[in-house]
Amino acid sequence: MLQPLAHDDPDRFGPYRLLARLGSGGMGTVYLARSAGGRTVALKTMHAGIASDPASRTRFQLETDAARVIGGHHGATVVDADPLAETPWLATEYVLGPPLDDAVALAGPLPEASVRALGAALSGALAQLHGSDVVHRDLKPSNVMVTGYGPKIIDFGIARAAGDDRLTRTGSAAGTPAFMSPEQATGLEHTPAGDVFALAGVLVFAASGHGPFGTGQAADLIYRVRYAEPDLTGVPEALVPILARCLAKAPEDRPGTTRLAAELHDGRGDFADHLPDTLLAEIARRGTEVWQYAPYRLPAPAHAQEPLADTVADSGLRTGMSRRRLLSVSGGSALAAAAGGVGAWAWLRDPGGGTAGGAGSSADPTAPVQPDTGTTAPPVKGQAWRKNALPPKNGEAGAAATLAPLPVGDVVMMATGEGLLGLAALNGERRWLVKDVRESRHVHTDGKMIHILLPGGPYRDRLLLHTVDPLGGRTSPVATFTTPMRRTALLRVADGTAYIAAEHRGGFLWSLRAFDVRTAKEKWSSPLRGRDVGSSDDVIVTAVAGGRLILRRPAENGSGLDVSAFDVRTGRQVWRITVPGGKHGGSALAPNSLAADDKHVYVGGQRLQALRLADGKAAWAFGAGRPAGAYGTPALRDGVVYAAEQDKGVVAVAATDGKLRWEAETKDRPDPAVPVVVNDRFVYVVADSSVCSVDLETHRQGWSFARGSQSLSLHERVPRLFLTDDAEVIAVNLLFT
Repeated sequence: MLQPLAHDDPDRFGPYRLLARLGSGGMGTVYLARSAGGRTVALKTMHAGIASDPASRTRFQLETDAARVIGGHHGATVVDADPLAETPWLATEYVLGPPLDDAVALAGPLPEASVRALGAALSGALAQLHGSDVVHRDLKPSNVMVTGYGPKIIDFGIARAAGDDRLTRTGSAAGTPAFMSPEQATGLEHTPAGDVFALAGVLVFAASGHGPFGTGQAADLIYRVRYAEPDLTGVPEALVPILARCLAKAPEDRPGTTRLAAELHDGRGDFADHLPDTLLAEIARRGTEVWQYAPYRLPAPAHAQEPLADTVADSGLRTGMSRRRLLSVSGGSALAAAAGGVGAWAWLRDPGGGTAGGAGSSADPTAPVQPDTGTTAPPVKGQAWRKNALPPKNGEAGAAATLAPLPVGDVVMMATGEGLLGLAALNGERRWLVKDVRESRHVHTDGKMIHILLPGGPYRDRLLLHTVDPLGGRTSPVATFTTPMRRTALLRVADGTAYIAAEHRGGFLWSLRAFDVRTAKEKWSSPLRGRDVGSSDDVIVTAVAGGRLILRRPAENGSGLDVSAFDVRTGRQVWRITVPGGKHGGSALAPNSLAADDKHVYVGGQRLQALRLADGKAAWAFGAGRPAGAYGTPALRDGVVYAAEQDKGVVAVAATDGKLRWEAETKDRPDPAVPVVVNDRFVYVVADSSVCSVDLETHRQGWSFARGSQSLSLHERVPRLFLTDDAEVIAVNLLFT
């Protein structure tokens, strides 16, 4: 995902002009850059503070050497480097395609043929490394780039020569806990067999969507890696014995890379022949994005806004394009960092009572946008831009009833009377419009991808699942659901499954249905009991965690919240409870996902509670003895749960036990109906007539923006906070003080 340059990023390194950020971490920053001759590269730099450490410089030189060893067939070709510069930098080819974790998030768990081809190619890559006495030591999905011509391994930041421990302390564990080997987790020498162990974990993730040892705290993961049996649930049966041997605790029990490659694949056919169409389209999209992107730089906090260049363009991806044609505009994959996701959606009743889209939908869902007349200059401090709402015409069937601005990529999308509208997050310019989207309940995003339901078939009686390119608004078909459904709502797309609420043809009865995104086949159907799902103010918010699909909506009697959990494999309702006193959000659609981790889902109401995913019972409840008596929908970040406390301010409690970390009063009374949002510096809360920030370090109110809102959504990279009411959407610049 391309990100704007920061105001203090340099203009160039060596002969390469910086165009965008690809990602930033504790060691340095990776940029998209281009030479005067037009060569595009991924340019990795070290942070200045780290560059002053001789050991860190040595690591950087070793990383450069390891990248040269693996070469351009199995890795990103090293184009240029200056490890002795004041700020060391390394330029490699810009690989066109997604990292494996993004690929699985987009296409779901990969078919067995894809996993076999991927594993055989990666075995060959590791064999080349090991033949030069180099071990990678940090093989994981985000370090494997998927291209149309085979996977490429990147990030050799902790790679080293086999047996060389000069830069590794005895007894220390370096690597990623979820994918490290048992010997690596113990701090012992990581041999080529350790890379084989990590490769098996990567292939388990590719085949099932989860790692072999789950998720959680580093200490828990390291313990499971050392002592627990791997979880191979979801792995194709024929692959289980192969990967199980690779995940043996003893290094000597694991197969070598040559044997593993032979067991996985016979080498026949091109690599692209084994990839699903959705993934091929994403590889091609990334191949065009790098040339369509218009560079821009974020302003310094105290300076005026710089305009964002218009980047609307046709990606060229059309239905029916051949597999080789899909790849003709691409050539590898991207050193891209995934953007943080907003993974929830809410939906409303179809006023017309018809199928999604309606008979009057446009034949071209990506019609050109109209002249931009709704954006106004910032009249108040902190306001970046304001956009007039485009309400539906009176009596228009299926029209969107509210605004719900959601950040995805570098745009913020919202449902309007025109359709699904994409605005530049930085300055509000119109980027694209998908006219066929007439209802917000037919849209879902996880912050990376946009999925929509559109009518299709000769009589427009079938629902088609499409993806929408956040850059240019181009729609690409994913699946056609042949199951008859009347009114519908796309609740979520996760791990290769689309979850849809559908009304039966007879009316009044609703069910929750799960469809395989790759095959469009229905996995299961489960009744949606309780409150009439078609109610005009019924707002459903979802989360997927711990093998559960969690639904939260207004309770049947209109007081409190109904929270229910379904097994994602079978559709069986595992539990359902009513949380007293909960608020479902303002009249605008809340963009927040349910706050959940692998053990709990967190809800507000008369108490702030952690509900166990296993049985729905409260693991802890906060608020007894406090006068507030109401807590808003919470947000979760770094093990802390944040929520608005009625008539007082904000509370922060530990996710593990619900103990109060800190509390802060706000000058205006907070509105628990609007969920708070949080980044690495502030928690943002809507009050009576303002939106304010509370500092996570000082626990005091920071700035206040004099405008109420029906919802909040946050774009950390731009950075912007988006507010809404019935008339307009407002973007607040988070850098103002």
